[in-house]
Amino acid sequence: MILVTVGTQIPFDRLITLVDDWVSKSGTKQDVVAQIGSSEYTSKNMTIFQSVEPEQFEKYISDCDFIISHAGMGSILTALRVKKPIVIFPRKAALGEHRNDHQSATVISFANTDGVYVVHNKEELFDLLSNSSSLGGGVLKDSDNYKLLLSNMAKLLDH
Repeated sequence: MILVTVGTQIPFDRLITLVDDWVSKSGTKQDVVAQIGSSEYTSKNMTIFQSVEPEQFEKYISDCDFIISHAGMGSILTALRVKKPIVIFPRKAALGEHRNDHQSATVISFANTDGVYVVHNKEELFDLLSNSSSLGGGVLKDSDNYKLLLSNMAKLLDH
């Protein structure tokens, strides 16, 4: 199963339309579940939800082979936490998809991260999805500061 998520704040029909087009043209046998936010998009090729309860979303994450997402930090960090490959496609402010282009900065920051696959256009997305069997997951590594915080909290709780 492939999970597509665009977050809950702003629709991202450009990404949803591209994935829907790929599903239609590729003949994939994988189920595709898409969380589309406040969009009114409909599809004959994918199961569409505007929003998903957290428990159900965690089940989709657990069950999916990989995630396709906008370049949202929550989606990226979740994928790394559960070691699932994630394909990220940044929103563009010039197309009215967001207030600014901070997602372009996000993809630059994650471009060389294991398990994170950055695409910018239809051709890159279709190529990656057509070769998705080679995608591997990444790992969210705890920072030294986070490890120190956990250690200090454990010491406080032991007293």
